[in-house]
Amino acid sequence: MRSSVPTHIAGVLSLAAFLTFQTVSAQRQSAPPSDAERELARTIMADKRMDEVLRMGRELLKSGMNAGSGYREVWIRDLNTFIVPLLDVAPRQSVRDALITFFHFQGEDGNVIDGYVPKDAGNAGYKYRHADTMPGLKAHKNTVETDQESSLAQAVCRYITKTKDAGILDEGVRGITVRRRVEMALEYPLKHRFSEKHGLVWGATTADWGDVQPEHEWGVELDESSNRAIDIYDNAMLVVAIGDFVKTGIPATDERKREWTERNTRLRAAIRNHLWDKATGKFIPHIYLGKSPFPPDFDERGVFYHGGTTVAIEAGLLTPEEIRDSYETMRGNVKRANAASIGLTLYPPYPEGTFKNRSMAPYSYQNGGDWDWFGGRTVTQLARAGLVGEAYRELIPMLERAIGHNGFYEWWTPSNEPKGSGQFRGAAGVLIEAIATLRDWADARD
Repeated sequence: MRSSVPTHIAGVLSLAAFLTFQTVSAQRQSAPPSDAERELARTIMADKRMDEVLRMGRELLKSGMNAGSGYREVWIRDLNTFIVPLLDVAPRQSVRDALITFFHFQGEDGNVIDGYVPKDAGNAGYKYRHADTMPGLKAHKNTVETDQESSLAQAVCRYITKTKDAGILDEGVRGITVRRRVEMALEYPLKHRFSEKHGLVWGATTADWGDVQPEHEWGVELDESSNRAIDIYDNAMLVVAIGDFVKTGIPATDERKREWTERNTRLRAAIRNHLWDKATGKFIPHIYLGKSPFPPDFDERGVFYHGGTTVAIEAGLLTPEEIRDSYETMRGNVKRANAASIGLTLYPPYPEGTFKNRSMAPYSYQNGGDWDWFGGRTVTQLARAGLVGEAYRELIPMLERAIGHNGFYEWWTPSNEPKGSGQFRGAAGVLIEAIATLRDWADARD
């Protein structure tokens, strides 16, 4: 069933192993589909649940770019995950303008905001920033995160790949081109959130890809109570972003292509060296630059991060065998948590009381909640890694609950109750892309 793995996996495998894998992959791709593959392809193409979720998702994306019905903000970590299907249903110029808006609020050091909102709205307690060039808007940055810069770089590159509008890179924003601003964004974590000892970027301690630290009742601001830590999600996101920028944002003759490629090679090697635990076949949740905020009797190394592992697969940081093993662990975690889908954020959850924010109780929100927003991405990466039957199986529960509840919710409890913002566009976007990935595979074999 396995077909191919992105060529940048060569940075993980030995040259000999990689060449062997490429040879086998080429043979498989050239071989006619098996009877089992044809049957799976027909099943995928005939699944009317996919048609209904595509219809629902596209209707939702037509209605705006804010994260969901519970949010006024346009957030870059969300927009990045639905920008490709958004471009199928929204005017290209409106999407382009949204991306440009983020650069109007970019800091002089290259840092990127989380999101922006109309000036008369969004009084959530954030430390808002303003831009003279965008007088009708205000913006904020959740400083516990280290993924906004990577998300914006990825979103710009995804926009270019989809539209072929490379001219966006030459547009000036406050006297600096978008191309240079993307580069500034990528430089920011490498200059201001970088551990020289580990060769990796750091953020505050959060649960996998989350934006809530345990030391504060709200938990979105880096402060004196924060414990700095290195995790797989932030670093894998940066690997993907740099790879996208090298491919899409730098001319072939530019010396920076070599420089950024070398940076990415070092980052990838550091991830494997420091974050991958070969003995357990999983990524270490955190490497602390100081102390851990969690009680000493809690073995955090036993926690498996679903989201960060999925982005690591996207970044080409795992071998085919490691991808399959990681999937089997995820599937086992879903059963142990009595969860409904592979969108489970992590397992086991952090114990009661370890996060001061009450939304982070076990099996709640980012601490063991079940998110289509990441489950859909996992399905896409499994399919791209050749685990197509497995990907299709894992997609079905997410299709059924979207149809059953007539919409896309932010997250779900283990008992499959919808929670958080309704009409969550990130969930719709990643499910649309997962369906497209599976149907592209099926269409080539039906």
